[in-house]
Amino acid sequence: MQGTGVYDAHALHGFAHDSIARGSKSFALASQLFDRETRERVWLLYAWCRAADDLTDGQDHGGAMAPGHDAQAALARIRALTDDAFVGQPTGDPAFDALGFLLTEVAIPRGVIDDIIAGFALDADDWRPRSEADLLRYCYHVAGAVGVAMALVMGIDSADQATLDRACDLGIAFQLANIARDVAEDAAADRCYLPVEWLVELDIPPGQHMHPAFRSRLAVMAKWLAEMAEEYEASARWGARKLPPRSRWAVLAAAGIYGDIAREVRARGDHAWDHRASTTRLAKLGWIARAGWSVLRRPPQHRISRDGLWTRPRSGASG
Repeated sequence: MQGTGVYDAHALHGFAHDSIARGSKSFALASQLFDRETRERVWLLYAWCRAADDLTDGQDHGGAMAPGHDAQAALARIRALTDDAFVGQPTGDPAFDALGFLLTEVAIPRGVIDDIIAGFALDADDWRPRSEADLLRYCYHVAGAVGVAMALVMGIDSADQATLDRACDLGIAFQLANIARDVAEDAAADRCYLPVEWLVELDIPPGQHMHPAFRSRLAVMAKWLAEMAEEYEASARWGARKLPPRSRWAVLAAAGIYGDIAREVRARGDHAWDHRASTTRLAKLGWIARAGWSVLRRPPQHRISRDGLWTRPRSGASG
């Protein structure tokens, strides 16, 4: 791999900062709690993830999907530019150069990045989950694997599989919350991440889950998603014990902020999708304060078990 001199670190850090500021106000706020070096590295990883996700969907930091978008061509571009990033070859695309620069500082195994790209491939293929296991596998690829990469950026050893499992759990919790919140938006884009088996169990015809007649049954599924998110969030909170104090502060704050999204969707019941669930700035600041207090106290001693939780494949952990 080439040295860091092939990249303009200042420009890439600025680009990455702008990307997270546009793409995720909640994560941008929580990321301010990291020490400067970790914060900048987290931004670099975020910028690559955001750009690759937008390329897959034909979007710009979310929003409307471009008509006639060729998702497979976009996926091929993601793979080619990521290949360049892994060999230290500047691409001319700041998001992929952000990954290339990050890799000069942090050893993220190619398997982890490939697992994230596999999530983009699922969306490019218009994939739908049939079972709860399918749903969790999707959550791993689009968010859990990102959690693993983020943990490596925060200094967790790639051999510490137990802690990386907990980092994966946090990503899964985030994605389950997102799915619960975005059911209506996904349906408008002709996407559905609710398992077919759940729809069958609640007697909802395919493609009809947003019909007003099924709103109360849809609220049941949102409750299931929120309960699952809470289980994975609790597991991740235990795993955060292994992080340096400022990283633990940021992660615990983010867990609370994103957890509130799932809790809000569940609390609204049938009205969960009348308008997009979000977390107020005051509530976010409250989670930052609580997370800070938690870091100052003695770490919890009662172990939170992972028994019964989905476990990521080991192939992406170290290869």
